[in-house]
Amino acid sequence: MTIAKLIDHTALKPDTSKAVIQQLVEEAKTHQFASVCVNPTWVSFAAKELAGTGVDICTVIGFPLGASTTEVKAFETQDAIKKGATEVDMVINIGALKDGDNDLVEQDIRAVVDAAKGKALVKVIIETSLLTDEEKVRACELAVKAGTDFVKTSTGFSTGGATAEDIALMRKTVGPDIGVKASGGVRTKEDVEVMTANGATRIGASAGVSIIKGDQAAPSKDY
Repeated sequence: MTIAKLIDHTALKPDTSKAVIQQLVEEAKTHQFASVCVNPTWVSFAAKELAGTGVDICTVIGFPLGASTTEVKAFETQDAIKKGATEVDMVINIGALKDGDNDLVEQDIRAVVDAAKGKALVKVIIETSLLTDEEKVRACELAVKAGTDFVKTSTGFSTGGATAEDIALMRKTVGPDIGVKASGGVRTKEDVEVMTANGATRIGASAGVSIIKGDQAAPSKDY
């Protein structure tokens, strides 16, 4: 598999314009990234532009805080799929996880999984920078129990991004059959190699073109 096919080519900043999304789409066509990852408002446009190219349409749910209600996350998933999304990256209820309310966290994930079933892959963002190792493990276990396809480190809009240690812990927790997505601060080909060596099977990055060209990408808060 090429490096490009590991990458969700991403533009999630709140001030992202149509011109930026158009560039993202064109780069995805050229380099054949796994997907473009865009905010829900851009799903219809990206889906139309990428029809027949083999590039998936990824969007985010309950993003970036994870504090939407379960019902809203489920509706947001259904709406995104209707508009052309083939992958959804949802943020867990982080506060509920920290409160030890495992049932709420699992139900929240399961609602998105059920809404997407048979129509879109689900990646569960656990926001590792806000969690203890015990909480990271518990979040991954609940995501697997709820039927997710992937667990994912970060939104890229919190206090930190992916680390090799977190990827290794997540891979150990979910086993070999669930995807692990490293997102947040992955800027170079070397970063990708470190993440995949520790168990990542997908990379979320706004620096996709720089990564595959082997260039040094400029620092960014947008992952």
